[in-house]
Amino acid sequence: MRAGFAAAVCGVLAGALSACGGSGGGSGAKSEGGAGGKDVQPPARTVHLKRIPEIGDRLRQRIPSDSRQVVAVYGDGKDSADSTVVLYTKAGSTWDTTRSWAAHNGKKGWTNDHREGDKRSPVGVFTLSDAGGVLADPGARLPYTRSASFQAPRYWAKSHWHDFDYVIAIDYNRVKGTAPNDPTRPEGQSKGGGIWLHMDHGSGTSACVSLPKSAMEYLLRTLDPNQHPVVVMGDKADLNA
Repeated sequence: MRAGFAAAVCGVLAGALSACGGSGGGSGAKSEGGAGGKDVQPPARTVHLKRIPEIGDRLRQRIPSDSRQVVAVYGDGKDSADSTVVLYTKAGSTWDTTRSWAAHNGKKGWTNDHREGDKRSPVGVFTLSDAGGVLADPGARLPYTRSASFQAPRYWAKSHWHDFDYVIAIDYNRVKGTAPNDPTRPEGQSKGGGIWLHMDHGSGTSACVSLPKSAMEYLLRTLDPNQHPVVVMGDKADLNA
């Protein structure tokens, strides 16, 4: 486990968390049967897939050849905050469907040109290198930073207070090998950043992908840096292009 960030990080917390969650309930709220409720499991384990379903050539070619774990985020629509997350694991030369969960993405949907504050999640293939959160390391394989600096501000809606109990950084406009809430933006602030997998609050996010607590625990204990995990994310039309 990495040591927690020093108090100086708290000064940049608002910026680091700006892409995740928000101060209100957001749009597209679901009932308790949504992503904040039970996991959504596939009817049967699907094994020996020659390719990951519903991922077209454009994005499939961007998956590193050595990646053996893919978190696929299938957005319901270009302007929808609802999505499904599926974990695929490569066995030999084929892929197995491992787990699946209901999830949320940016409250305004998806974009191929993400900008700070646009409330849309970026479409693309991104590595997963670092994790952390308010809670103690649950047995993560990725480097895990526990720090109170992840705590959501108490002026946010109460439903958001536990959003960052567990987070996995999506390597969009960030420096790999740093804590998820490191504020460095290599492509500049206008391109946004601080985009994570994190715990769900029942509605769309500012750009992150949110999942049930049980899903975050499972991913933290399963995603292995030696397997070079990536996330492939977008609305279904873009994914299949």
